[in-house]
Amino acid sequence: MNTPIKEHPTVAAHRRKLAPEKISEPLDAVWLRQLCLDAGADDVGFVGVDHPALAGERPHIERAFPHARSLISFVLRMNRDNVRSPARSVANSEFHHTGDEVNDVARRITAALEGAGIRALNPPMGFPMEADRWMTERMWVVSHKPVAVAAGLGHMGIHRNVIHPRFGNFILLGTILVGAEISAYSQELDYNPCLECKLCVAACPVGAIGADGAFNFSSCYTHNYREFMGGFADWVENIADSRDGKDYRRRVKDSESVSMWQSLGFGPNYKAAYCMAVCPAGEDVIGPYLASKKNFANDVMRPLQAKREPVYVIPGSDAETHVTKRYPHKTVRQVRSSLRPRSIAALLQGMPHSFQRHAAGKLDATYHFVFTGSEQTEATVTIRAGKVTVENGLLGKPNLKVIADSETWLGFLAGERNLFWALLTRRVRLQGNPKWLLAFKRCFPS
Repeated sequence: MNTPIKEHPTVAAHRRKLAPEKISEPLDAVWLRQLCLDAGADDVGFVGVDHPALAGERPHIERAFPHARSLISFVLRMNRDNVRSPARSVANSEFHHTGDEVNDVARRITAALEGAGIRALNPPMGFPMEADRWMTERMWVVSHKPVAVAAGLGHMGIHRNVIHPRFGNFILLGTILVGAEISAYSQELDYNPCLECKLCVAACPVGAIGADGAFNFSSCYTHNYREFMGGFADWVENIADSRDGKDYRRRVKDSESVSMWQSLGFGPNYKAAYCMAVCPAGEDVIGPYLASKKNFANDVMRPLQAKREPVYVIPGSDAETHVTKRYPHKTVRQVRSSLRPRSIAALLQGMPHSFQRHAAGKLDATYHFVFTGSEQTEATVTIRAGKVTVENGLLGKPNLKVIADSETWLGFLAGERNLFWALLTRRVRLQGNPKWLLAFKRCFPS
């Protein structure tokens, strides 16, 4: 016979237990700041979930933790010379150890809040992420960078890293979602610590950072994150495509196999992150740069530029052109693009990230896309003056109109469907001169 729940030993013990005294709301900001510092944070800021700068982030926050009313943003400082070392094993060890500390600190803060009767959730600093969302929607739970900026912990430099006013960009970020108001919220920093010195532009082996502030996401992702998600999938496909061991070694060098083993065994290794290594911004960092810009460049940047190393690029990309011209002593390694969208929404959202502005050249064209089948969508893509814009609906007069079954088009982009066959079977139809499709493909090499 089942015991009634009210007589269950666990229920009885719960009722005998004195309820913990809940901290009154709003949470005292001074108390909360000290709690975070005591847990190991090097700096901390607070921001309300309804902050205007987080409007785009709010749906994701509510999806992860509907009770969130405030966010705690905190930073942990990294050891600079480790990050700057040409021996990337040293730099990656620093990244991983600090990343683990961020997660530990976040967990301690969350546990302290829970013990005080305050609901809280700490998303991971980086990995693991929501892998089931790969190439269909965003994988990460919360974007730490905009939260840190809104919480007054720095601003984004032209290298797309958050620069802390004191520690510079030698930091890793953590975020905690809190189910309570906080008595005082932080103010955004009233200046940007970025010096716009362009050392990050000069150091990037794939030219991902433009002197004008433009950023080539695809170039950075393909090389720096080679042994992360997409690059790993490409490596697995190389194994699957190889006829035998000899063919595999023709495709993948022994050193690359060992490097992948290192990433699998000890955590994914960044191939560069040189933009972070050479950044001189921050009160604790800037001294040597002010003392002698030349000596700083020779000491920090030149060893990274001079390093002989493989650089991973997509054939026909701006990165391939940059490496060949700027770094002839580095080895160009052509790889397949791993940015293969699995939904039309992800395709359209990701176009600005995979666009190659130098490959586009002087192209001035408007494209209409009409997707049918499982995802029915209409969009206008305009390429002009080295920029791409993607808009909903069919706007203006197109140079080319593409009418395509959505699954067929996504399969074509992934290299799984033949475009010629799709045209013959009218799963893809073109209205206009096909030369415009070739020009379009040049802007998005794969």
